[in-house]
Amino acid sequence: MFDVKWIRENPEAFDRGLARRFLPPQAAGILDLDRQWRQAQTRAEQIQAERNRLSKEIGAAKAKGADAGALLKRVAESKDEEALLEGEAQRLRAAIDGALALLPNLPAEDVPDGGDAAHNVLVRTHGTPPVFAFPAKDHAALGEALGMMDFARAGKLSGARFVVLSRDLARLERALGQFMLDLHTREFGYTEIAPPLLVRDETAFGTGQLPKFADDLFRTTTGLWLIPTAEVPLTNLVADAILEDAALPLRVTAWTPCFRSEAGAAGKDTRGMIRQHQFNKVELVSIAHPARSAEEHERMTQCAEEVLKRLGLAYRVMLLCAGDMGAAARKTYDIEVWLPGQNAYREISSCSNCGDYQARRMKARFRPSGGKGTAFVHTLNGSGLAVGRTLIAVMENHQQSDGTIAVPDALRPYMGGLAVIGGNV
Repeated sequence: MFDVKWIRENPEAFDRGLARRFLPPQAAGILDLDRQWRQAQTRAEQIQAERNRLSKEIGAAKAKGADAGALLKRVAESKDEEALLEGEAQRLRAAIDGALALLPNLPAEDVPDGGDAAHNVLVRTHGTPPVFAFPAKDHAALGEALGMMDFARAGKLSGARFVVLSRDLARLERALGQFMLDLHTREFGYTEIAPPLLVRDETAFGTGQLPKFADDLFRTTTGLWLIPTAEVPLTNLVADAILEDAALPLRVTAWTPCFRSEAGAAGKDTRGMIRQHQFNKVELVSIAHPARSAEEHERMTQCAEEVLKRLGLAYRVMLLCAGDMGAAARKTYDIEVWLPGQNAYREISSCSNCGDYQARRMKARFRPSGGKGTAFVHTLNGSGLAVGRTLIAVMENHQQSDGTIAVPDALRPYMGGLAVIGGNV
């Protein structure tokens, strides 16, 4: 959402930002509705003031024993007119809010222009992709050969884009989630949260999933939504709240299942676990002071990177162009891990600074120290990491010639000391 006052003062900048998102100008239409709304509001207030004056005249007339019939008629008429104007003002306000709710955030100044991944900018790389003395297999081939990854049985249970993991691969996925949570809570200062997995309309609206992206979600028959990411409940923890400046930044994390319909993803990543309807993810969320959100964004990205470093995985960090970012983001870094089975880097985390876009939708504010009034917080979110994709990366990068998988040192304490998965293969 946007501040209409800011749009009034900066209509050209607003439309330039939308143009970078490949959207037509919107300022003129929104400001026309805004002018009509303000006129209706002003006229309703004038009528109310006039009625207050008439009420005093009626009182004075009655005190003198004079006939107040004409004045009473005018008061009644003014009430009807005021009700009509208030109804019109409400309609116009809803139209303004509805138009703004569908628009994406404006890109930050340092975000590159472009409409797709071809225009993203490489920020840095870490590590060297492994070179094998044997043909590298992808995770699906490895998991199925081990008898611990079953797509066919998952298909019978639930359909396409599901998987059944068993034995040591199921344990490895659990180990990855525990490792990530421990790292983020013990070393990086995040507070662990166990949030609901079902949320109301207003919760999904607060982070920007609704109304525009309803097709990407699963909805229950009771009207609740399955979360597509823990970002939704975690960020909304501060909805309608006024925080103290000293409480910022507020950092929280959660390990949850996530559910996505993958609308529009037909034909994409149909093999294996890359794109699933249900997957596990460790999410990072920060609620930050506006002056320090850029710094918090860099910190969050580095926290996510540290997971990959400790697992011995090569990766790169990309700054997304304006047209490739999520709707709520004003700036996003994608972390892409090397997958030998695809001979390519693939996204494993997106870390985004949303500015005050979500905060305005949620009415999440803070009270500046030494200042008056309140201001909107900035919200940030990032994967720390997508657990399923990290499992894929560990399997493919630590595969051995006999089809077994070496367990990274960082995970062995979570695996009961197990060093190799599939030792009898």
